[in-house]
Amino acid sequence: MADTILVTGGAGFIGSNFVHRWRREHPGGQVVVLDKLTYAADPAQIAGLEGVQLVQGDIADPALARKVIDGHGIRQVVHFAAESHVDRSITGPAEFIRTNVVGTFTLLEAVRDAWAGDPGCRFLHVSTDEVYGSLGDQGRFREDTPYAPNSPYSASKAASDHLVRAYVHTYGLNAVTTNCSNNYGPRQHPEKLIPLAITRMLRQEPIPVYGDGRNVRDWLYVEDHCAGIEAVLAGGRRGETYNIGGDNEWANLDLLDLLCDTVDRALGRAPGTSRALQTFVPDRAGHDRRYAIDATKIQAELGWRPATAFAEGLERTVAWYLPRVPR
Repeated sequence: MADTILVTGGAGFIGSNFVHRWRREHPGGQVVVLDKLTYAADPAQIAGLEGVQLVQGDIADPALARKVIDGHGIRQVVHFAAESHVDRSITGPAEFIRTNVVGTFTLLEAVRDAWAGDPGCRFLHVSTDEVYGSLGDQGRFREDTPYAPNSPYSASKAASDHLVRAYVHTYGLNAVTTNCSNNYGPRQHPEKLIPLAITRMLRQEPIPVYGDGRNVRDWLYVEDHCAGIEAVLAGGRRGETYNIGGDNEWANLDLLDLLCDTVDRALGRAPGTSRALQTFVPDRAGHDRRYAIDATKIQAELGWRPATAFAEGLERTVAWYLPRVPR
């Protein structure tokens, strides 16, 4: 493994959790975090970590991307940086195209020039199961599932996935892609479902539930996801895609019921207190009905499996937010 790794978006949710894990697992290595520090990032998430240097900047800036890669002798990149909130992509898609498509292209160009085909270098692109579209009641997304993105967010991620594939096949870049299911855990921005719901419960405010609440997602604890990414970075085959999923499907309403009960227990509230806050709202435009990941490939090739039971992960997540949400 190279001594210095570049983590784009390392002050965001999954990125910051990965940086913490990497420092634990590789205490002698150095980490450079390149992050634009938008609303969803927080430099405090990685502040004070030994061996971690934060560079504030835009991945879509070619001069900066090349300066960081050359200046730090980067031979491994883990690319998390992305605009990721579906609702924001519906009201303002331009920033998603700039960051997710142009930004990924800019990084690929920078490493293509800097690495000059060196097979010892590696680019890991972190993507989403949303590129596959929506499932019916049966089946799971596999790595060979055709792409069918339904939101500007998922379309921008699909485009970036295709760029990575093209750079492998056209330029011989040593790159791999991971597509994950919905992550949850500490350090997530409160616009996403689980931290939003926790925040609303703590403040005793209405918890919005889209549509009929029966949309299904496959939930993955962020630390397990980071372990999967590390496994792919170390042992994934060049040019391959690996789906990382939690084998943990929940309809939104059922998830919220479990989460409400977890918060009520943590706060010593009467059972049902938080469930009473659930409020149905009009459905999101183009809302995919169901996602589910088939993680057989990463399990068979790299021996990765999720290690955190959902109830345990939710308890850890609630415990992390409790002292951090102003009330």
